[in-house]
Amino acid sequence: MTTAGVVSIPPFLFEAVLYAPIDDTNSTAKIGNGDIFFTLYKKEPAMWDSLTLANADKEKLQHLRENAVLKAQEKAKEETEAKKITKQENKKYALEATMKLEEAERKRIEDLKEKERQKVTKELELWKNQQKDGDKYKSIQAKEELHQEKEPLKERKNEKMSKTQIPNEGSSKTRLRSTRGRGSCSIFSQDLKEEQLPAPRAAATIKVTFTPRVFPTALRESRVAEEEEWLHKQAEARRIINSDLSELEDLKEEEKNPDWLKDKGNKMFAMGDYLGAVNAYNLAVRLNNKLPLLYLNRAACHLKLRNLHKAIEDSSKALELLTPPVPDNENARLKAHVRRGTAFCQLELYSEGLQDYEAALKIDPKNKVIEEDAEKIRQLIQGTMQSS
Repeated sequence: MTTAGVVSIPPFLFEAVLYAPIDDTNSTAKIGNGDIFFTLYKKEPAMWDSLTLANADKEKLQHLRENAVLKAQEKAKEETEAKKITKQENKKYALEATMKLEEAERKRIEDLKEKERQKVTKELELWKNQQKDGDKYKSIQAKEELHQEKEPLKERKNEKMSKTQIPNEGSSKTRLRSTRGRGSCSIFSQDLKEEQLPAPRAAATIKVTFTPRVFPTALRESRVAEEEEWLHKQAEARRIINSDLSELEDLKEEEKNPDWLKDKGNKMFAMGDYLGAVNAYNLAVRLNNKLPLLYLNRAACHLKLRNLHKAIEDSSKALELLTPPVPDNENARLKAHVRRGTAFCQLELYSEGLQDYEAALKIDPKNKVIEEDAEKIRQLIQGTMQSS
């Protein structure tokens, strides 16, 4: 409800102090084609003398304007609070709905677990009953077998007893006299011997031996071919180290490590001692000739010393060891191609050098320096061809 109407379209401002309050909720102001269309609804149905309030001084206009602003602020605050309450209610409703869904899902899972538990319990009870029935059947069968074993014994006893019956009195006396001696219980002792079980076996120790193996795994779990290859490589490495390298006897233990020698060669190269770096790499190669970085770094030293053919040889050996080509050795392969290509170009073998630079560009197509060097080599080749 307001008596002041304001429409602001920078840099224009339209303000009108109305004659009476209007329903600002339903009232609208539409702007289009340079015109403003107001649709105003009176707060109370009555006839107005005019649309705007006439003969109003500045103080009254200021007061009306301030009241209109305050009411607009209060209304905006109430709308914000109402939206906040509605949002909280919606969140609460959504939370309750989610909790109900989770509770229903939890109950469903519990029911499934309970059904499964009951099913397993029934199966277990059925198995126990089957086991009991089986045990009963086995006990009955054992009793029957025992009874069948006892029947022949009883029959043999009866036969023996019938054979030893007394025919007359004389014979009875004779039998009585004869039974007073040591063999009076011979018949019964014989029966007891037949019923006795065999004695338990004597204890003994069984010795088990295993095939000696270098590896901790069992022979049935091993890979014989791979293990033999590894052992052969180890033996070959020990043979090389212990061969005619008499100078190793004077070296310290860490100086016999190829990695330590490689680091030492790198430091010498950084200090400009290229010949010393070559000597360190030479000894490291003699200790382990399967490390491609040794050849790659030695090739860089030979380039500095202008040993171009040796630089080509070491770069080629590094590329040979850097197989198969994988992302992990891309940087090393790139350096090997560049160093061999540089050595070729310094020997004026530009075609071979260009091939190495193009191979390096295939590894790193975005390397601008290598691309520029390759273009220079192409220009040299073209100039050589034109001059010839």
